[in-house]
Amino acid sequence: MSLKEINKIVPIILAGGTGSRLWPLSRKSFPKQFLNLLDDEFTMLQKTYKRIENLQNICRPIVVCNEEHRFIVGHQMKAIDVEPLSILLEPEGRNTTPAITVAALKALEIFKDTNVDPVLLILSSDHQIKDIHNFHMAIKNSIDIASKGNLVIFGVEPTFASTGYGYIKSENQLSNNNALPNKVDFFTEKPNKETAELFLKDKQYSWNSGMFVFKATSILDEIKSFTPEIFNNCKHCLEISKKDLDFIRLEKNSFLKCDNVSIDISVFEHTKKAFVIPLSCGWDDVGSWESIWKISKKDKKGNFVKGKTLIKNTENSYIQSDERLVVGLGLENIIIVETKDAVLVANKNSSESIKNIVSFMNEKGFIESQNHKLVFRPWGSFLSIEVGNSWQIKKIEVNPGASLSLQMHFHRSEHWVVVDGTAKVEIGNNEKIIGPNESVYIPLGTKHRLSNPTRLPLTLIEIQSGSYLGEDDIKRFEDNYGR
Repeated sequence: MSLKEINKIVPIILAGGTGSRLWPLSRKSFPKQFLNLLDDEFTMLQKTYKRIENLQNICRPIVVCNEEHRFIVGHQMKAIDVEPLSILLEPEGRNTTPAITVAALKALEIFKDTNVDPVLLILSSDHQIKDIHNFHMAIKNSIDIASKGNLVIFGVEPTFASTGYGYIKSENQLSNNNALPNKVDFFTEKPNKETAELFLKDKQYSWNSGMFVFKATSILDEIKSFTPEIFNNCKHCLEISKKDLDFIRLEKNSFLKCDNVSIDISVFEHTKKAFVIPLSCGWDDVGSWESIWKISKKDKKGNFVKGKTLIKNTENSYIQSDERLVVGLGLENIIIVETKDAVLVANKNSSESIKNIVSFMNEKGFIESQNHKLVFRPWGSFLSIEVGNSWQIKKIEVNPGASLSLQMHFHRSEHWVVVDGTAKVEIGNNEKIIGPNESVYIPLGTKHRLSNPTRLPLTLIEIQSGSYLGEDDIKRFEDNYGR
């Protein structure tokens, strides 16, 4: 069956990762897939769809993400004029098998009245791919074999003895010149250095890219065979899940009954239908600051610098400043990343260990391990400027035409000062318009709402005062975003 005869190819974009290996820029509240890490026009999520949007017979995507990131996904998809077929919200990450299962079931549900068994293109939202032409050719070569009921995984030719990637052994040597399918022999999880050196020399081995192609019914049949509990839990979960605005909020109890397991382990290590297609396209999973350094544009001494920086006698380093001046002197193989509330200084060769440091910070109760001072909301964002025991100062930015919820607080009062733009303020039964250098006071326990009635951004300073300042001190009465 040729590509022209395929009715639908549905991209399934997996966007549920936390991105802790790229701390402090990537954090649980705003992980790497939503960042522009490589100084171009789009975020990594946006580029994931942009690089395949011109493929013949490609559909709008199904995106699977954490419910905490639903408005980020919605906003970033809208920014590239893409309305996903569905955005599935995981109550908690359970690895790729449950995510792919619910996405495949949803794809069949979407096309149930058309007798289409869609081909699913499984993509991670945090990969870098340089050679789009070769990537497209590999996808096209995967369609014929997937259409026959087989499961395809893309294998990347190793360029060094990586201990951070899983490996695929094919039955025959792979040729990256033709990107033709080869039967999978077996999978190996992340090997030690000595084993990785052997794999590097053997043309039967490739890196596991984590990208797949198969028909929806083909993968569901295998999931049902090897992990029936996951299939049944996901099927029940989707049946009783609720639509929330533009999202599908997956039912929590059923979803969390699923084992936390990857599709590689649950299906591909057991199936007899797995084929690997070699992928030579400048692939990188952007999994560490060292990998970011490798694919970034560097000066003659191997340095990447961004932001307010000054370096002397420095080589092979990555130095980024978001806000403050960062000065580097006599450095080599160093990573420095400065944000509003944290600074990372690390040896470039130790960047794979950052995930462990983030876990240690979690144990010690450092909120900087998971949350940025800058927090995005569906109506805009807020930045925590300063916090005391009973007070807090924030900068709030409200998008044109957007409104916060009609709400009240039980433990704090608020004072708003507009610094740029025009605000509509509802306090109790009163409503007023205020502009720059004007302010209002919202007493504790009073219903209130802030809106931007204009086509220009609104910026204001909020001073909170009270016995408790947590974000959960809120009662919503009306909300445009279904919260």
